Formats: sequence, structure tokens, C-alpha cells
Amino acid sequence: MFRFLTAGESHGPALTTILEGIPAGLPLTNVPIDAQLRRRQGGYGRGARQKIETDGVQILNGIRFGLTIGSPITFVIQNRDFENNWRSRMQVEPLEEGAERPKKITVPRPGHADYVGLVKYGYDETRPVIERASARNTATLVAVGAVARELLGQFGVRIVSHITRIGSEDAPTLSGLTADELFERSENSPVRCADPDASERMVALIDGAKKRGDTLGGVFEVVAFGLPIGLGSYVHWDRKIDGRLAQALMSINAIKGVEIGMGFEAAATPGSKVHDEFAASEGEIYRLSNRAGGTEGGITNGEPLVVRAAMKPIATLMRQLGSVDLETQQAVPAFAERSDVCAVPAAGVIGEAMVAIVLAEAFLEKFGGDSLGEIRRNYDAFVSAYRNG
Repeated sequence: MFRFLTAGESHGPALTTILEGIPAGLPLTNVPIDAQLRRRQGGYGRGARQKIETDGVQILNGIRFGLTIGSPITFVIQNRDFENNWRSRMQVEPLEEGAERPKKITVPRPGHADYVGLVKYGYDETRPVIERASARNTATLVAVGAVARELLGQFGVRIVSHITRIGSEDAPTLSGLTADELFERSENSPVRCADPDASERMVALIDGAKKRGDTLGGVFEVVAFGLPIGLGSYVHWDRKIDGRLAQALMSINAIKGVEIGMGFEAAATPGSKVHDEFAASEGEIYRLSNRAGGTEGGITNGEPLVVRAAMKPIATLMRQLGSVDLETQQAVPAFAERSDVCAVPAAGVIGEAMVAIVLAEAFLEKFGGDSLGEIRRNYDAFVSAYRNG
């Protein structure tokens, strides 16, 4: 069973992850994980935190001589700012007798988990909520996703994302690009948009928002190439690949909507222009289009998986919104933690990781074994059966 648990606070000593279910024999080092962590920290519109933290993973367990050994993998991402600026505010040890407690934060930020988290857990300030609800914790998800990508990559699966909207600026619809072409075009853009003209407009929009002390959201699209038929299930509601993808993407900070294929557009389109017709050639069944986005009946159908997620504007604004001091009940400006103007490019990288996690989990359910070799035999036998009849 592919499963993982993350721990850590935004400004604590480190973020930690234990990952279980990776088969023995998978080549793995910190290099591909660090590469994904660097991508997460990039993108036009990011804040000062990304200049302080240069994320890299330390692998503690589960790998020997560059190969997984089938046991749980543990890795740690250090928060480098902890020792310099946060130890006194985030120390694990009790306060010494007579020591002054750091100033409490009692002004919740609209749009954050601050107030609801404080009420739910009975805190007397919002700092504990800020720490764990922070998007800083998505670094662990990207690390896990990097391992999932390495597993899927052994079977020719490639996962790429690009930005299709920031604020009011849309990029034109792309089709027919290979994984390499889409990756190169998006990675060469400061906002990870595959269309150069739209990319320039998005950058200008972010600059304007920064001057106003405002923030911007947007939409990213994740495409998974090379998937086989058969991941997921129509049998039970919680095994449908569509539902699992939606849940995983909606779990990312600030994501408010998910669609697959045509998505919401399909609701306003006649069925004759929605469903993908079948055709056959030399004994192989294929589809004439991919409006469904790579899934049918809760199962991958062999076409590229296309899923989009909408991100709301970041809730911490330098032009502070109105709030209330919970101790005095007086109206005051919201607390302002350092933040980004736009994190949609980074969210696309996190989205890739979450899609990779869901697909790796479903892949192991379908073709699972204790070693990479056993999984490969299971995979080859299944694919050969449906391709060769």
C-alpha cells in the first residue's frame, strides 16, 4: 500500500515525511527530489521566503546503494531560517521559568485557516494554525510526488503542468504537444505559461497587483502522458480515479475548483460534441478525440490525463484586509505574514506532485508487487493482453 505521513511546521526545525509502499529495486537518490523542490520555489510573483530557504531533502532510511529496499523511506527538509530567526518562537522545549512568551497573534487573516483553526483546537492565538496550515508544508508533498514520478517514469509515464490563467489573463488552448514540448515551453516562461504572449501579459498583471499590495490567483493544467488503461475503478465511489484526483488537488492550499477534460464546459455542450468516438486500426482500438481528459467511468482510458485546478488569490495581502483582534474585539487590519503576490506557477508543480501520488497509488493497486521487477512483469502482461487481444 502506497501511503505517507508528513509532519512539521512552517517555521519549525524541519519538515519530515515517512513514505511506505515503494517497491524494492527502484533507482532513487535525492537528485530528482531536489529538482522538484527547486521548481516549487520558482515562478514569477513569489515572496522573500523563497530566497531564504533553498530546499533540499536528506534521505535517512529505505535506500541502499541508490536503490529502494522495500522498507519505509524517511526524508527531512530543513527549515534554514529556524536557527536564525524562529527558535525562540517555535522551540519544542517548554519555556524556562520566568521567560517571556513571544507575543501572541490574535488577529486572524480573512481567507486563511487562522480563526476556524483557533476555534477548532482551542488555541489562545493563531500561530499554531499559521504554522501547520502554511503552504510551506507542500514541500513534503512535492518530495513524495517526486518519488511517485520516479516510479511511474519506469513505465513511460510523464507528468507535466502549465499555467492557463492568471487573474484576468487567459492563455490559448494548446493541443497536440508532446510531453517534452509542453515541458520546455512552460519551463522557459517566468510564470510557467506555454504561450509567450500570454506569459508577458501575466507578468505585467502580477507587477500591477504587487504595486497595489494585492494578490492574484489562476488556473493550472496537469497532463499525464503514457498512462495505461485500467487505473482506478467504477466499482466503488472512493476508488474512481476522477474522485481521487479531485480530492488530492483540492487538498492543495487555496485550490477551489477541479475539472477533468472538458470539465464544466461539457455541461453546456451537446453530447455529440462531448463524447470521444472509437475507431480501430490494425487491431488497435483508439479514440478520435480526448474530450473526456483520459478517464471514463472512473478509470484511465489510455489517453493523456488532463486535469485543471483553480487557485484563489493568496489570502495574505500587503494591503491588509479588515479583521478583529480576538482579545479586544476591536476592528483592526489583518495580521500580515510575509507572502507571495502570485503562487499559481508553484501550485502547478504541487499539482503535478499530487497527480503523481494518486496515479502511483492506483498503479501499485493494479500492478503491485514487492519489487520493481515483479511490477514490471505484471504490467507487461496486462498491457500485452489488451493490445494484442
